[in-house]
Amino acid sequence: MLEEATRVILIRHGETAWNRATRIQGHTDIPLSPLGLAQAHRLAEALADEPLAAIYASDLSRARQTAEALAGVHRLPVQLDGGLRERAFGRFEGLSWEEIAQAYPDDATRWRRREPDFPVGGGESLTVFSARCLQAATRAVAAHPGQSIALVAHGGVLDCLYRAATRTALDAPRSWQLGNATINRLLASSEGFTLVGWNDDRHLAGLAADDVAA
Repeated sequence: MLEEATRVILIRHGETAWNRATRIQGHTDIPLSPLGLAQAHRLAEALADEPLAAIYASDLSRARQTAEALAGVHRLPVQLDGGLRERAFGRFEGLSWEEIAQAYPDDATRWRRREPDFPVGGGESLTVFSARCLQAATRAVAAHPGQSIALVAHGGVLDCLYRAATRTALDAPRSWQLGNATINRLLASSEGFTLVGWNDDRHLAGLAADDVAA
């Protein structure tokens, strides 16, 4: 049980080339694109005045690089946690949505239906993935009662935490955004997670791929 509520800033990594190409990344370790790096620096500037006690991140490059930009501003180490990794998508990784639909139509249908116990692509089911994400987030929160922390992870991880905070079922259709390098805020207490703010992208205004040198 938590004695004091912990403020959580939840961040999806900056954009990668595979994000732009709509390819499924999962556990495949793809670095940030030039735009993604620029987004990470904008994010760090936007959160420069936040009283962060710790920064946690997935151990995949795209999340780690995003967290390192924030850590540089706050002079904090990045604490890597494999529990914050994206969902494992097995044979789907590296494929676009269209390619998956063509190659594995039945599996694609089950994935779109968000069947909780379906191990998509031979990887993780939503049930297993969500439990992993929540355990990792809860570990971080428990270490910092009454403080503010940042969790830098992936779209799927953010989705699971949003659902936990809003008491939304895993198989319910998604109606919320999961933007790259946006700022999302949760409050964590003994009663669980509560949503405070979501998908704040004001710090990314005017930033586009065409404006960033490759």
